[in-house]
Amino acid sequence: MDHLDIPEVVTTYEEAAEVVARMGMLPLAPLIPQHPSLNGLTKPENWHTGTELDPWSWRARFPGDGLAGYGKFMKKKALLVSKAWFPAYVAAAGSLRSLEERYDSGLCSKEALILLQIIRANEGIETRRLRTEAGMKAPEQKRSFDNAVIELQGSLDIVISGVKQRVNELGEASGWNSTSFETTGHWMEASGISPFAGERGEAITWLHEQMAAAGWSPAAAAWIDKALSW
Repeated sequence: MDHLDIPEVVTTYEEAAEVVARMGMLPLAPLIPQHPSLNGLTKPENWHTGTELDPWSWRARFPGDGLAGYGKFMKKKALLVSKAWFPAYVAAAGSLRSLEERYDSGLCSKEALILLQIIRANEGIETRRLRTEAGMKAPEQKRSFDNAVIELQGSLDIVISGVKQRVNELGEASGWNSTSFETTGHWMEASGISPFAGERGEAITWLHEQMAAAGWSPAAAAWIDKALSW
């Protein structure tokens, strides 16, 4: 199906879900050449309104509903990957080695290792608590924390699993909503998504076939190959 068959304007979450399912990957902001983005398909006036038509709120609904994996999976940019494509994407783009092995080889940061160990023990932990548990609450540690969280998403060790309302000591809503994180394996299992049954090369081939079937342009497919070193 030609990707140009997708609607020029997406207004509802349900319409956005259809685009994600059809295209397989949908970045929040323009990222992939000749490829749609959620920002580009939706009306600017609907963003950050807190209504059902707010695309910013949809980013949490997708993983919550198990319809798409969500995180900064590519070039440190936010990306939705459909439920059908996600297992192959993890197999094709995720690290083949455990984080502990990568750390021992000097291939990941100490902060990433600390955060992943905490997330494993507290699936669905929200950002503020994660910083507290990691001992990284100081303002000067925020950059290291943010970089480690992005690192873990880029290696597909974790996903953004939703957004939680912050509460105070009395259990009352307090402040802005906070992003929550889960290990990729935990989110997939909870969402009824089975791992890809094949090697990395097979996963890449599968994704290329799906891109062609979805009407991806050659430029978009080539950009993905280069971005992910396929």
